[in-house]
Amino acid sequence: MSDFPPPLSGSAQDETPELRPKFNADGLIAAITQDVATGDVLMLAWMNAEALAATLETRRATYWSRSRGELWVKGETSGHTQEVVEVRIDCDQDAVLLKVKQTGGACHTGRASCFYRIVPFDGTALSRDPDMG
Repeated sequence: MSDFPPPLSGSAQDETPELRPKFNADGLIAAITQDVATGDVLMLAWMNAEALAATLETRRATYWSRSRGELWVKGETSGHTQEVVEVRIDCDQDAVLLKVKQTGGACHTGRASCFYRIVPFDGTALSRDPDMG
């Protein structure tokens, strides 16, 4: 299933009932991962067509590692897995939202979410969200 049909033009892409992911020039699509129970945003990663197809087939979050140049299944080495409960795609199909049951921390640092730092509007030093360790 990694051979998805090509995107359509204009509003046809916004309204099609078919999955026609719009991968970027590098063949990737942004994948936002959200905890299905809390709604917390856990992480942002990238998928290629093969990773998206594997995620849909196995219901295990599978991503494309840009640094290693290979697929990775979340939790394969850490045990911090993501069971995919629902997959959504945005209006023009250039971003994916995975709603997951997270086991363990989603961040490679071991934290629950990769978004544990707060950026102040005045440009001063980042601070940590005390609820995220």
